[in-house]
Amino acid sequence: MTYAPQADDVDLLSWSFVQDPYTTYARLRQDGPVTRQVVKTLATELNAWVVTSHEHSRALLADPRLSKDSVALPGVVNRHSVDGSQSATEQPKSMLFSDPPDHTRLRRLLGKAFTMRRVEQMRPWIVRQVDELLDGVRPGEEFDLVDRIALALPIYVIGNLLGVPEERFADFKVWSSALASVDITAEEKQQALGAAFQYLRELIASKAAEPADDMISALIQATDDGVRLEPAELMSTVFLVMNAGYETTANMISSGMLALLTHPDQQELLRADPSLLPGAIEEFLRFESPLNLSTIRFSTADIAVGDVVIPAGEIVFVAFPAANRDPAQYDDPDRLRVDRRAASHLSFGHGIHHCVGAPLARLEGEIVFRALLERFAQWQLAVPVEHLTWRYTAQFRGLERLPVVLK
Repeated sequence: MTYAPQADDVDLLSWSFVQDPYTTYARLRQDGPVTRQVVKTLATELNAWVVTSHEHSRALLADPRLSKDSVALPGVVNRHSVDGSQSATEQPKSMLFSDPPDHTRLRRLLGKAFTMRRVEQMRPWIVRQVDELLDGVRPGEEFDLVDRIALALPIYVIGNLLGVPEERFADFKVWSSALASVDITAEEKQQALGAAFQYLRELIASKAAEPADDMISALIQATDDGVRLEPAELMSTVFLVMNAGYETTANMISSGMLALLTHPDQQELLRADPSLLPGAIEEFLRFESPLNLSTIRFSTADIAVGDVVIPAGEIVFVAFPAANRDPAQYDDPDRLRVDRRAASHLSFGHGIHHCVGAPLARLEGEIVFRALLERFAQWQLAVPVEHLTWRYTAQFRGLERLPVVLK
């Protein structure tokens, strides 16, 4: 077995890569299932392993030898930092950054508050929100679907779910954008993080004093064998739901809309047979993953990936767009097909860290696309497709703007 060399002419942090990751990922995948690259997480550039094949990505996402332990992670990050003057600090324990048994306990507690029943109860409310948003669209007008629909809806949904006052929804966008950005400083990211946590401390305190029918109140009251979430765990759990709960859904909506605009035959197929919509949502997620890279993991033992060995103590990322367009897994992977069986996509992850919010994201996607198809018979881009740009982030994959005209 061999150690994979780093491709010197590949830059996963460049603007051009963000605009078209698929050409680079296809090349990397041809070189082997995993290569060493420089990857940026928050504000730190790291020497890391990037997995590009679907088979190995799926296996590694469920491999217990890849850890997300928040206590050990900073030391691993510091050893692999490109800039030795930067140092990572220990983060509060959360469901996202923990291993069993802590992860099992935290996910079980979140599951008591974030139930399928709670999600399904939101359906009529989400339908009303979509109707109100689309009522504001005048047929024939040009508007930015990212701002007016794709971002607005999930922010309303997550805000309502958590019990956040509507006047603070805009702050979510500011904090999340700062944390996802590639081109701002570590100090600016820490300021955004500090502002978010300060607000959440105040919000949690108010819910503890006056519980309501919302998820924060339910998390405060949730117990597992009589044990509640510790204050730091509660804070990090709420932050996780707030930060992850709208960005990926927003990207799914805007990317799915663009996919249908640029594949008119598939749009017509969906219009002719609306029963294809649930499967089409899965295809949108496969075709343009809302996430570029998985959250950070590190190896606790040597791991063989094909003919390559990832040594213990290394940083590992899964490249979702690469795995989701792997020709070994999907026929004609670079083409959108709304009747494709795409449920094996990895956009919601796999294994014990599979996205707990996936059912809510799917529900929002089905409701908004059904309404768009029913209300507007003609869709068109208001600018040439080559004028569209993707947000300059390492973690997420979403459009900056999507100017459209609907009639």
